[in-house]
Amino acid sequence: MIHLKVTNLHKRFGGNHVLKGVNFEVNGPELIGLIGPNGAGKTTLTNVLDGAIKPTSGTVYLGEERIDQLQPYQVARAGLGRTFQVTRSFRRMTVLENLYVPALAMGNTSGTAEMKEKAMDVLEFLTIDHLRNEFAQALSGGQQKLLELGRLLMLSPDVVILDEPFAGVHPRLMEVIYAYIRRVNEAGAAIIIISHQMDSIFSLSDRLLVLNFGDLIADGPPDEVKNDPAVIEAYLGSDDEEEDAA
Repeated sequence: MIHLKVTNLHKRFGGNHVLKGVNFEVNGPELIGLIGPNGAGKTTLTNVLDGAIKPTSGTVYLGEERIDQLQPYQVARAGLGRTFQVTRSFRRMTVLENLYVPALAMGNTSGTAEMKEKAMDVLEFLTIDHLRNEFAQALSGGQQKLLELGRLLMLSPDVVILDEPFAGVHPRLMEVIYAYIRRVNEAGAAIIIISHQMDSIFSLSDRLLVLNFGDLIADGPPDEVKNDPAVIEAYLGSDDEEEDAA
């Protein structure tokens, strides 16, 4: 089953050609790492996939539905959810209220008791159930990331894009995020992780996509990709470069 299909995707901002004919498919509940140097086009690709910006040309299908011309809320309803590198909680609402928002946005106005039960299960799984009545603005950076992951769990998406989920996170909370990723993946969702933390990417991912200046230069198993000369040159760096940087 194809969860996501990206075909000949281009994005230009004036004279800046940011995505250059990107092609890939996500088949079933794959766990994919998306890597590349700064300026490679990762954020632009993510913003196209979730509907925040429209491609210059090319198509994106989620299952049988074309989504590249939809609004972000329509993409979410179709089954694609994402987190942001800078978390976006509703800071003056409680943690529990933050989890209600996705369900209400999806039009689920019935079964309030069921919705609360699901929200409490999510908070318990993410180890922040004791903070349910705290305002979101009182949470630490790592707890904010967990809250954002919780909102995705309330949506039960088919495809999840996690943008730098490990950045600035305490090691204990990182273990919770690892467990979240495995739980969502085992439930049947495809997951795309964008991260500069190579240890996490290589340990979690079954497949890597590598962008470099808008071109998809590698797509395959992590062991193959990390030894690809083009990837080493573009992103991981050679031993000589590491010595020069030391």
